[in-house]
Order: sequence, then structure tokens, then C-alpha cells
Amino acid sequence: MRQTARFWRSREGALVLPAFVFYLLVYVYPLGKMAGWSFYDGGFTLKFWRELAGEPVYFKALSNTLEISVLVTAITLLLGYPLAYLMTTTTARARRVLTVLLLIPFWTSVLVRTFAWLVILGRNGLVNNTLVALGLAAEPQKLLFNMIGVQVGMVQVLLPFMVFPLYAVMSRIDLNVIRVARSLGAPPHRVFLHVFLPLSLPGVTAGSVIVFLLAVGFYVTPALLGGPGQITLATMIDMMITTFLNFGFAATLGLLLLAVVAGIFALVSALMGMNRIVGGGGA
Repeated sequence: MRQTARFWRSREGALVLPAFVFYLLVYVYPLGKMAGWSFYDGGFTLKFWRELAGEPVYFKALSNTLEISVLVTAITLLLGYPLAYLMTTTTARARRVLTVLLLIPFWTSVLVRTFAWLVILGRNGLVNNTLVALGLAAEPQKLLFNMIGVQVGMVQVLLPFMVFPLYAVMSRIDLNVIRVARSLGAPPHRVFLHVFLPLSLPGVTAGSVIVFLLAVGFYVTPALLGGPGQITLATMIDMMITTFLNFGFAATLGLLLLAVVAGIFALVSALMGMNRIVGGGGA
């Protein structure tokens, strides 16, 4: 038995090696290459960073990116929490139906779904025709190429990424605790606020972090459904590469976005703890 334990320990490093090599090739090397482009133009230079600091439009794009990401995260949480709670408390058959309905959008590409919203939210689309027919609007509303269109499109795409982490945590909560609280005379709203909600916070945090990180790098939906006022850093990076062929400045914008996201993630980790972010130890 002792020889078997030594044999296993001597090969633990070999098991980790493939993952470590993969990490170096697909993450560290590209990131290092991008950092090199940001500081190199025939030699070491800071011109890309000086250009970034001297032009407010780039920080406006960063502000738009963070604003859209925060709003989309908040909306998906408001919509996803009741849905995840329903999946937790409903019958197994209804839970399977809800799961399938959430997974169906994954069978269609984001590009196709975004083009579908162009039809649904258009001036003569389903939403505007319904509003006018019901007398809720005197004329078609502007639902595209603004913040409304961007939020609707992104929420529809990212909602499952909020629901499933929430459901994973809620499904592990012992409902007997809820029944005990009710039997002791606590009203339903107090049971939810003081018992169920605190136990589900790891799912809230994990889902919010996942949705926020995905929203920060979203490109297709803001580019198609947003207007000039909703330009994001991802859109601007694409513009720098495809239109101006300015790889150095595109890399600088990418590093700026990476630094901001890493800073936000580090702040959330410090305030709430890594276990809560990854969904551990909450239920």
C-alpha cells in the first residue's frame, strides 16, 4: 500500500502537466503576445497608451460597456431568480419543461437570434404592432439602435447563464428548513428574506459574475441592435482591427478591458469571498 501511495504521488505532476501546457498555449501566450503589441511599434513605445489617455471617446466606450453589462446583469437576475425558484419548487415534469425552454435558444446561434430581434422590435415588428393595436402607443416606438434593443437582445441570450447557477444552489437548499420556519410562525416574506435568500446568495453571486463577464465581451448584439451611443470596447476593438488594421491600439484596448474586469473581479472576491463566487459552501 505504501509503495502504491508513493507511485501515485510521483505521477501527480504528470497528470497536471497537460492542463498546464494547454493553459500556457491558449491563454498565457496569446495574452503575452497582445501585451507585446501594446508596447511595441518598431521598438518599445507608450504611444498607444498616450493616445488612449488623450481621447475621451475610448473611455466613453468603456463606460458604455460597464453600464450595459451592469444593467443586463441586474435584469437577468430579476428575471432569473423567480424562474430558478419556480424550477426548484415545482414538479419534476414542469422542471424538465422549463429546462428545455431555457436550453432551446442554445440550439440557435447568437447571430440568428439577434437578427430575429431586428424583426420583432422593428418599426413594423410584432411588439410595435401589438402596442398600437392595443392602444398602448399612438405610434410605433423606437426600440432598436438604442439601449432598449441592446438590453433586450443580451438578456435573452444570457438569461440561462443566470438561471442555471441559481438553480444549482437552490436545489441543494433543504426545504425542511423552510417548513420549520413556517411552523414556528414566520410569515412567508420573512421566511424568504431571512432563510431562503441568504442560502441562495452563492448562486446569486456566481450567476451575476458569469453574466457580467460574458456581457463585458459581447460584440454581436450591441453591434447590431445598438446605435452610436451604445458603442462598446468590443465593437471598438473590432473596428481597430478590421477597419484601421491597428493591432497595437486594439491590443491596448483589450488590455484596458482585461484590467478593468480583473479589478472588478478582485474587488468582488475581496468583499464577498471566493467561495461565494464559485458557489461553494452556501447551501
